[in-house]
Amino acid sequence: MRRFVLTALTAALTVSATSAAQGVPAPRPIPPGEPPATVTATRNEPTPQEFTADKLSRLKVPAGFQLKVMATGLGNARSLLVMPDGGIYLTRMKQSDLWYLKDVNGDGQIEAVERKRVAQNLGTAHAMAVKNGKMYVAGEKNIWVMDMAKDGSVSVPRVFATDFPDAGQHSARGMHWGPDGYLYAAFGSPNNDAPTPNPEDATMLRISPDGKSREVYSRGLRHTIGFGWHPVTGVLYGWDQGSDWHGDNIPPEEMNVLERGKNYGWPFCYGDKQPDPYVNVSSIPGQITKAEYCAGTVGSVLNNTAHAAAIDMTFYTASQFPAEYKNSAFVAFRGSWNRSEPSGYYIGHVAFDANNKPSAVTPFVSGFVYQDGDVWKQFGRVAGVAQYTDGSLLFTDDQSGVLYRVLYTGGK
Repeated sequence: MRRFVLTALTAALTVSATSAAQGVPAPRPIPPGEPPATVTATRNEPTPQEFTADKLSRLKVPAGFQLKVMATGLGNARSLLVMPDGGIYLTRMKQSDLWYLKDVNGDGQIEAVERKRVAQNLGTAHAMAVKNGKMYVAGEKNIWVMDMAKDGSVSVPRVFATDFPDAGQHSARGMHWGPDGYLYAAFGSPNNDAPTPNPEDATMLRISPDGKSREVYSRGLRHTIGFGWHPVTGVLYGWDQGSDWHGDNIPPEEMNVLERGKNYGWPFCYGDKQPDPYVNVSSIPGQITKAEYCAGTVGSVLNNTAHAAAIDMTFYTASQFPAEYKNSAFVAFRGSWNRSEPSGYYIGHVAFDANNKPSAVTPFVSGFVYQDGDVWKQFGRVAGVAQYTDGSLLFTDDQSGVLYRVLYTGGK
């Protein structure tokens, strides 16, 4: 009996010692060293001006195109969603509401009597998506769903999905229903250039059709608001905004092919897997070098000038524009504040080559920003962009609340 007790006690002590050894935390690895990096950064916010009709002559479009003002006085006009009957839904992020606009008399203008607010109190409402007669609106912490009526009105909003990450400095959300029947929503980083403990920060989320479950589809995306599937190849493309305060020319704004389970590098890498010298290496998971970390990420397929602030994107599938525009993309670059010479402040055109791959991005509607002596000025922060029912292109200015329309006239 005594022998049995000693044997049991010895076994218990052995188990206890083993558990204690397993419970001792491993020493934290020392992060790899990096050479010093000095950045020269400039805060340069062009002086904002209200839109007036005389400023329209400053705007430039390619030969054969014509630019018109469809509506003014819309406030913080952000995202657009065009319905098959010509009705236009508009979100206003600062006012947290949803509007329905329609050119009922067909005169090319949307007057005050052709506008109505259909929902409000939608906390920083931004992106919209429609499916099966229901309107979905994404805000900071929630995605709402509403039943739609033929006259553009909607039912009382109800929560479709909730408990999304705090927005911080990136409250604009992007959202679209995917070809697989799932809802894709982009949630930016709450800060400039540091990782956070919330796994849904700086990601593209894939949400089930009932809103009850979701997964991180892609990560390492600082702020991808404008995204969509190419009409021919079905490839998912998205424009990501790079970090601020890292100089005039890095990181570039980048267009990525977004794939499930992939990491796109932010905040440690940019462009073609380039390590960002201004981000602390001690924040890298696993305490590896930036070069090692970046090698395991996905590089961009196309870059644009740093800080141009891509905020929306749409693929052009109509025939009102010349044939070379078919299946290309238009991007709203809202404009910089962190560059010695401003970038953005235009609608960009992304050309695709014969293999349906992006080849170049160039200004399509420009002239909103200009230099007056030593002072930079601007009269438009482009935001939402959408294809209209007749094949023309619509875009918003969320500073003065203007809705613009671009048509191809062939010089007429």
